Amino acid sequence: MSKQEDGGLQRIFVDLHLHIGRTERGEPVKISGSRDLTFRNIAHEAAVRKGIQLLGVIDCHSPGVQKDIVVLLESGEMTEISGGGIKYRDVTILLGAEIEVRDAGFGTAHHLAFMPDLAAMQSLTAWMSKHMKNVQLSSQRLYVLSRELQEEVKKRGGLFIPAHIFTPHKSLFGSCSDHLSDTLDPALVDAVELGLSSDSEMAGYIPDLDRYPFLTNSDAHSLAKIGREYNELLLREPSFAELKLALEGAEGRGITANYGLNPVLGKYHRTYCVNCGSLVEERLDAERCLQCGSLKQVRGVFDRILELAEQAGREQPYVPADRPRYVYQVPLEFIPGLGKVKLAKLLEAFGTEMKIIHDVPEEAIAAIAGVPAAAIIASARHGTLQLEAGGGGKYGKVSAEQ
Repeated sequence: MSKQEDGGLQRIFVDLHLHIGRTERGEPVKISGSRDLTFRNIAHEAAVRKGIQLLGVIDCHSPGVQKDIVVLLESGEMTEISGGGIKYRDVTILLGAEIEVRDAGFGTAHHLAFMPDLAAMQSLTAWMSKHMKNVQLSSQRLYVLSRELQEEVKKRGGLFIPAHIFTPHKSLFGSCSDHLSDTLDPALVDAVELGLSSDSEMAGYIPDLDRYPFLTNSDAHSLAKIGREYNELLLREPSFAELKLALEGAEGRGITANYGLNPVLGKYHRTYCVNCGSLVEERLDAERCLQCGSLKQVRGVFDRILELAEQAGREQPYVPADRPRYVYQVPLEFIPGLGKVKLAKLLEAFGTEMKIIHDVPEEAIAAIAGVPAAAIIASARHGTLQLEAGGGGKYGKVSAEQ
């Protein structure tokens, strides 16, 4: 979905964290990803169903995925564009990789790297294969320092973005370190990805992040999850070069909004006790579960951020005036009573999920999906939904009682 703005710029929806489950030949890439998540299927889903024009597929370092891309280019079904990226219909796919690194003395973290074209990604793959046990698979450990990875990405003209930075497993602040500069060169970071359990205000408690653009992406492991979080950017066209300008805030380009789950819906919003299944409902001050005394807790994003804020001496979040607005949106799959049949009818009538979430009048939705589902979608637009918090790997949910 986009609309033309002054100066030839467009508002374009962008989701930059999509996994490949299998290659077209059935080779595994992301083991936990759906088998339907192929490079071609992602492009088709975005173009026909989702209404998202710029996608980041972050398993394109895989040689098997690169073979699929070459076949699609040679057949003419897709084309490389001069601004960087692979074009399919009105959708552009950027070639990315999600890479795991662990510096000595620190925990593990995942980082996203985006390359301007296929040749640059193939070059990065060739380098990584010397330091990685199985470069065919997604999110594998790279046995180099994080700063060395940054340098190699930049040598090839790429973008470097720490992934889901607060999640308790394999993230910059959730499991790796207390400060960005502990493992990374701050000057070589282009943006940060907030993750499903946080938002701009929560991230505003962390002084290290004040200088960086924020991105909200889906981390999709199935076709249905594409676009559950996304960004609105002002670009001339969907391409790598335009994304780079937007992250720099240059030449009128920029991020105009982040659309994300209310953090309460995220899988790791609050601390969760593995032993008794309880969620912390107030600030976490104890290592042991307040219900059963167990030490087996999955620390929530909210509680980790408060811990880091206290260390930094920041009592209130800092949200600069030029920070893009953060808009809570609820993916259609979270809407009670909106099953596959009703959703298919809505898509047939109105085109894409983006149109249904943002633009279609409540009355028109009600005529197809019923008054209760339409009312919940409208409440989601206005931020008035009642939600139940998630934690410990389980998503929150929209309360059935509104």
